[in-house]
Amino acid sequence: MFRFALNSVLRSRLAAVMGASVVALGCGATGQQDADWPPVSKRWFDRGDVSFRQGDLEDAETASENALRVTPDREEVRLLAGRIALAKLEFARAIQVLKGLDSNEARSLRGRAYWYAGDVDHAADELEKLVADPEVRDPWATEIAKLARRGSGRKPFEMSGGELGVTDMPRTGSTAMIVPLEINGEPGLGLIATGTAEAVVDSSGGAQANWVSLRFGERVEVRDVPALAKDLSGISRQVNAPIKILLGVNLLRHLHPTFDLIGGQFVVRRYEPPPPPVATTVKLNYVRGGGMLIRGAFGNDAAAAACSLLVDTSIVYPVALDSGGWKKAGVAPSSLRSVPNGGSLKQGTVPLLKLGSFELPSVPALSGDQPVKEREEGLGIELDGLIGSGLLANFRVTLADGGRTMWLEDMPREAFAPSDLKMPEVPDEAPGDGADLPDDEEAPTSPSGVVKPPPAGAKPGAPPGKPAAKAPAKP
Repeated sequence: MFRFALNSVLRSRLAAVMGASVVALGCGATGQQDADWPPVSKRWFDRGDVSFRQGDLEDAETASENALRVTPDREEVRLLAGRIALAKLEFARAIQVLKGLDSNEARSLRGRAYWYAGDVDHAADELEKLVADPEVRDPWATEIAKLARRGSGRKPFEMSGGELGVTDMPRTGSTAMIVPLEINGEPGLGLIATGTAEAVVDSSGGAQANWVSLRFGERVEVRDVPALAKDLSGISRQVNAPIKILLGVNLLRHLHPTFDLIGGQFVVRRYEPPPPPVATTVKLNYVRGGGMLIRGAFGNDAAAAACSLLVDTSIVYPVALDSGGWKKAGVAPSSLRSVPNGGSLKQGTVPLLKLGSFELPSVPALSGDQPVKEREEGLGIELDGLIGSGLLANFRVTLADGGRTMWLEDMPREAFAPSDLKMPEVPDEAPGDGADLPDDEEAPTSPSGVVKPPPAGAKPGAPPGKPAAKAPAKP
């Protein structure tokens, strides 16, 4: 009996010791996991993560590649590399670096890479697995998974017809970029909407998400265009035109387009456009594959603050900055003025915005923390503001290299004489859209109120030349 009791006590103590050892081993495993991350890799990862969130994709790529070189199998490093590759439209690279990862984020990135690469079937597989998780709320993935499954075997954005299609862009009293086209053989109006990832058809007339065919300039047809559906009646009221489809960036990247609101032309090509004779080159990235991102600066010297701006041509004002963006631009909040009929919305002037090699002085801008914050939450990056059609209307804009490059051609200042393009007042139901921004009466301005610098080589005080003729289509 005594021996039995002693053995019981020993077994109990041994079990306790073993349990404590298991706990200690568990804690040690966590500590070991952290210890397995070499400090140099962790520093490269942290730098890359910060740079990515700030929109500096070049530095983020450099840092992530160095982290991958040290720890090629670490999931956090591979996910960062996947996010960067997707933003740079390097789809094969994104798929390769995420291979074998089964987390929701990996499936989300991989599904988007397959989709934007035109691999419809693999995109459907990945996105269906993603949205099957009850914890995942991704409306884009849900709708695209259905659309991709219905489009099995299709080759998106297949172009036919002429090599070049030119369409006249109508003016509607604002800088809204409207394009006449045909949708499934029926005439309609599209709106260039770089703030939208996909093409979107108007559901107010009964249209549903589907694969559509578009024709531009009666010459170039684009078949198997994936299009989501949304009620566009509100946008139609804002731009004073019956918009039937939004031309999102996934479509625009395949059109090799040039849009020139002042010249009144929208050009679609079946080939890569040649570089314009005089233009600045702006590199574009696409956060999560669909958010068109530009890096600029609030100044023209090496110490100028860099800025990350999301391009959304569906909004007609030139620029909107959050409080951090205004601070970077060197503008005190107390100097901002209230917008008529804009509620708490305010407006001011950015002293200098540099895009590529172009230096834009006195850019009218709105102060809008909420619109910028909403985009930041959806994209997972830190933005300084938004660029609208009110700014891009000053240039002839061409997208090249599959949408990775934007060429901005400066329009001659004589081209900005028309007085029919004015920024409308902000409606009560949609504060922030189309604010009545101030003009500089002493300087030549564009229709959107952006002060235009004199042409290169022009002498101060030189008289303007003859009115510029309508610019011809560029092949």
